[in-house]
Amino acid sequence: MSAPMPHIHTVLFDLDGTLLDTAPDMVGALDELRAEHTLEPMDFAAARAHVSNGALGLLRAGFAHLDDDGREALRDRYLALYERRLCQATGLFPGMAAVLDALDAVGRPWGVVTNKPGYLTEPLLAGLQLRSRCACVVSGDTLARRKPHPDPLLHAAERLALPAEQTAYVGDASRDIEAGRAAGMRTVAAVYGYIQPGDDPTDWGADHQVSHPREILALLSVDTTAD
Repeated sequence: MSAPMPHIHTVLFDLDGTLLDTAPDMVGALDELRAEHTLEPMDFAAARAHVSNGALGLLRAGFAHLDDDGREALRDRYLALYERRLCQATGLFPGMAAVLDALDAVGRPWGVVTNKPGYLTEPLLAGLQLRSRCACVVSGDTLARRKPHPDPLLHAAERLALPAEQTAYVGDASRDIEAGRAAGMRTVAAVYGYIQPGDDPTDWGADHQVSHPREILALLSVDTTAD
């Protein structure tokens, strides 16, 4: 981890693989769908690495024998299964609760910018009692363009009434860092997240890397004694 980030007043988080560990429910829905097609459950660790790529990324992993059209045909069914179990086993990554508590305690606003569609993002955050604490939420269908385009991050900064250069974006995929850099934000690679085999976060060009959520507080020079 490198030196702290000066003049950063707010933090924006990617959702899957950065703020929330959604893999148990997203992979669980994939295994339900595989069972409907008489396939065995996937190896969890192998499937987990694809969660940040959303429904189609998981379907590519879980139904590798199909072509793109075949996987696209399964997408609605997968999303229906996932929506049904949205908060069953999903939660904050270990240490993230302390990060959010510390940010709240010192008055640093934080928000979410995700490619997950709003009809899943909003109830997921609400179900985990996080929605009311978010200073802003930008979902994958809030605007016409999603990450890696910078529009969602710039929209979040506008809603927060803060310059992009006073904002940090934390994400666990190269598209997150690409979007954050294009938006003029400081970027933080969450290497504790869903990193695919062969994907090296050091190649993403992030300003910083963190291997545990609590390291975010050190980057922001925010202290906490919470466990």
